[in-house]
Amino acid sequence: MRLYRLTAALIVAGLLALPAAADTPKVTPTAKELVAKSKPEEWRTPDPENLLYMQLPQGRVVIELAPDFTPLHAANIRTLVREHYFDGLAIIRVQDNFVTQWGDPNDDDNGDKSKIKPLGSAKAKLPPEYTRAIDGKLPWTPLPDGDVYAPQVGFSEGFPAARDPSSGREWLVHCYGMVGVARDVAPDSGNGSSLYVAIGQAPRQIDRNLAIAGRVLEGMPLLSALPRGTGPLGFYTQAAQRVPILSVKVAADLPDAQREKLQVLRTDSATFSAIIEAKRNRHDAFYALPAGKIDLCNIDVPVRVVAAADGKH
Repeated sequence: MRLYRLTAALIVAGLLALPAAADTPKVTPTAKELVAKSKPEEWRTPDPENLLYMQLPQGRVVIELAPDFTPLHAANIRTLVREHYFDGLAIIRVQDNFVTQWGDPNDDDNGDKSKIKPLGSAKAKLPPEYTRAIDGKLPWTPLPDGDVYAPQVGFSEGFPAARDPSSGREWLVHCYGMVGVARDVAPDSGNGSSLYVAIGQAPRQIDRNLAIAGRVLEGMPLLSALPRGTGPLGFYTQAAQRVPILSVKVAADLPDAQREKLQVLRTDSATFSAIIEAKRNRHDAFYALPAGKIDLCNIDVPVRVVAAADGKH
């Protein structure tokens, strides 16, 4: 009887020494692991009519236009591209922690106005497309956390966006990699002939003050790692500093063999929702204290290269 009591006491002591189940660290899957388990139908192939290929000496930058948000600018940019407006122009400005901008060097404040490249049949002025009416027919994936700049934020058609239900308006936001339309002071002065991409901490303060035309799907390091301009606002002061644009083409105008085989994870998919939650409440050996929240611009929409027609990647 004494032996039984001693054995039982030892077992109880051992159980008490074990960590409680609640203390066992919960490990959440990473975004990479979730993407690896995604289903084929959760991915979309961008319309080649909405894809731009900007060829720089260092490589190709792929931009997806957002015609549902900025249709007039998307159409004007396509016209500029198809009439070879951007070919031979340059990256003219790189401002640290803000934007990289490209266009006609002669069209900035210190340029030779007599040498400005004509726009061809593209429009010189466009109505500002800073916001649009909320479209309930298009997919909307909201974030559960608050936002400083808007009542609601989330993703629509693969783009980070914001909403104000009280006004019935929604708009794209300036996250890293988003492509905007440069303009002068006049709201209708932005026509797509000069574009910029956010390369630093999200400059959300300029949301709804400039039209956002799309986002970079591939090639961001070619734009974000360039030498910073030494002039005001990061403009290059010497022609030799500028990066030449060899060409810009619409993907639909190229043979299929020359197109990038890219797919974008649908932001209305179960996998994307799981990625949001995993990033909000990340648990692993490194993240001992998960944030429990996430900022809109801290969520990247996954893009993958498809190697074959059967969808393998």
